[in-house]
This record gives sequence, C-alpha cells and structure tokens, in this order.
Amino acid sequence: MVQTLAAAGELQRDLQRELTYDGLRAAAAKGNKGGRRPAVTAAKAAAVRAAYLGGRSIARLARDHDVSRGAIRTAVADLLPEHTDDHPGTPAPETAVTLDMPGKVADFLRAAELEPAERDALDQGVTVRRGQGYTLRVSAVPAVHRGLLARCQPLDGGHGAPAVPAQRKARREYENRVSTLASTGP
Repeated sequence: MVQTLAAAGELQRDLQRELTYDGLRAAAAKGNKGGRRPAVTAAKAAAVRAAYLGGRSIARLARDHDVSRGAIRTAVADLLPEHTDDHPGTPAPETAVTLDMPGKVADFLRAAELEPAERDALDQGVTVRRGQGYTLRVSAVPAVHRGLLARCQPLDGGHGAPAVPAQRKARREYENRVSTLASTGP
C-alpha cells in the first residue's frame, strides 16, 4: 500500500515537473525571460559601465545609484577581471586601486592643471587625518596614479624652484606606492 502511494506521488511530481518545463519553454519561445528584473536598468547600465571603466569603485557606484554592489557587479560583469580570463586575447581593463596620497602632494596637485580623470580621482578622494596633517585616499586606475605622480615632479625641485624637503619626502612616499603598482599591476 505504501509503495503504491509512493509511486503515485513520484508520478505526480514527474508530471508537474514536465508541465513546468513545457511552460518555461513556451515562454522562452515567445521571447519572455524568466527571473527577477535587473536593479540597474538598461538606461543606467551604460553610465554605470562608463563610470566603472573611468575608475569608480563598485561600492561608490552602488551608493551613487542607490542599488546593491551585486547589482553593479551584474551590470559590469563582462568588464571584471575574472570574466576577461575566460576570453583569451581580450585585454583586461585596469581595475581601480586605492592608494594613500600624502596631503602635501594632494595640496600641490589640487592647484595644478590636471586631466579630467585625474581631477575626478582627486575630488572623490577620502581625507584621512594623520596627526597634524592628512592623507588623501585616492581610488583610480594605475594609469591615473602614474599621471598624478608625473605631474608632481616639480616637488623635487629644479627648473629654478627650490625643493622643500617635506614636499620632496611626500612625493617620494607617493612614488614608492605607485611603483608597487607597476611591479604588480598590468
């Protein structure tokens, strides 16, 4: 008796599974896609992808668009480094790296003429108080960090300008941090 009831239950389950799959296949044939709708709409996706390629972090984009970090990762999934490994020959986009920039270097760069990506990186930096001074925590792709380092060369002196030891030391400290990117980065 119990075996008969178990067999009838198994038959019912199999029939229900088949009917479900038939319904899903019919919906797919009509062009319907199952699942939850993406939190980042198609209209926002282009802006999110451009900002990510510009060096914005996933967490920052999630805060800006008021969605979860997972939603942002879904929108930029094909740009993430682990996705590009699946496609040989596709160059991996540079990912944003966070470095601490000494305050003396940040003050000098704020007064200098910068490229838009460099200016954005400085403007989005987070100030961290350090004793009497501060450090600017900057998230940007390594190329932007290298560009900022190149623009603060006058802090070493030369070209008729005397070098200020504290500024020279701060620039070299930032240079050491950027040089670690060159050895480990793309």
